[in-house]
Amino acid sequence: MSASLLSRITINPEICHGKPVIRNLRYPVEAMLEYLAAGDTIDDLLAEFPDLEREDLLACLEFAAVSLKLKSQHLILA
Repeated sequence: MSASLLSRITINPEICHGKPVIRNLRYPVEAMLEYLAAGDTIDDLLAEFPDLEREDLLACLEFAAVSLKLKSQHLILA
C-alpha cells in the first residue's frame, strides 16, 4: 500500500456528500473506477480531465484494492 498515493484520496462531508474524491477536486473515486471498468485508459481520462494526474488515477485503483481488503464483499453476479 502506498501511503503517498492514498493521500490523494480525500473524504470531506462538504464535497460530493462525503464520497471519496481525488484531491478535493470533486472527481469521485467511484466515477473514475467506472470509466476504467468501461474500457477507458488512464491516458483517456487524463486527456478528458486535464487537472488530473496519472498518480490520481493510480490512487483510485489503490483505494479500491485497500477497500476490498478491509471488508468482506458479497456480490451477486448475474
